[in-house]
Amino acid sequence: MAFLETGQRNFSNIILKNSLMSVIVQGLTKKFGNQTAVDNLSFEVKHGEILGFLGPNGAGKTTTMKMLCCYAEPTEGTAQVEGFDIRTSALQVRKQIGYLPEHNPLYEEMYVKEFLQFVASIYKIDNKTARISEVVEMTGLGKEQKKIIGTLSKGYRQRVGLAQAIIHDPKVLILDEPTSGLDMNQLTDIRNLIRELGKEKTVIFSSHIMQEVQALCDRVVIINNGQLVADESIEKLGRIMAGDMVVKVEFAEKNVSPLLFQNIAGLDDLVQENGVFTFTSHGAVDIRQSIFRTAVTNNLTIVEMKKDKASMEDIFRKLTIKESDV
Repeated sequence: MAFLETGQRNFSNIILKNSLMSVIVQGLTKKFGNQTAVDNLSFEVKHGEILGFLGPNGAGKTTTMKMLCCYAEPTEGTAQVEGFDIRTSALQVRKQIGYLPEHNPLYEEMYVKEFLQFVASIYKIDNKTARISEVVEMTGLGKEQKKIIGTLSKGYRQRVGLAQAIIHDPKVLILDEPTSGLDMNQLTDIRNLIRELGKEKTVIFSSHIMQEVQALCDRVVIINNGQLVADESIEKLGRIMAGDMVVKVEFAEKNVSPLLFQNIAGLDDLVQENGVFTFTSHGAVDIRQSIFRTAVTNNLTIVEMKKDKASMEDIFRKLTIKESDV
């Protein structure tokens, strides 16, 4: 009897966990010949959560997204989307997902409204006219709906891509670099739309803009070389990095070589961007004096040196940089 009660409790816990999770990825692996693009990847996404799915180029982000959308078959492992398995219930999975690929594929010769009518027909949506009007309003396409897609700006094409992704009212949105190539005004509009959609839907999106991730996401999953390297809330990632010292330095001289500083004791990472050096040391190691002495030894003039907090860029780089790059 005790065994039966324990088994019932465990079974109930599994049901409760699955009911809380919108997406469950279990040991997902994808190989192309001898190359492993995604390597035994596991993570979960709760209902109504906005998840930043991050990694350097070639890390396996797009391949993972394609597998979740049933456009690529896993070599090993599986995933569940709203309780449906990507291996055995692909059609049901696709009904749950709205997908916007990085290279937004659109029929450029079609009018915006005509294209949305076409997509609505594929999904066999009831009362297409009302739903198309609703989606056009949500995505800000009102003034553009009678234009040919090929004549639209990049920002409005992204809106059309988002409109087709949400027209069937999916429970899960998977967005691959949805703001790539947009100007500042377009960025703001698309981010606001993603934030609004995230109030009712589970959103998984990839981005190279770390400020965007910080502003939109509840949690981030970071992969490198196809493997999971972080699965934490934004807040917890910040606490993990809180013990690191970050020092930003600007020199008067141009083309200063980072190699001059590579032997500083306690140096964990060094990035040069737009003439500003960002030094990171782990723990309580204060490397400012060592930076100053190295600058004096090499006749360099420091214009500004300031201690800073670790940013999302610092965290991302720390978790994905190759050891040989340091």
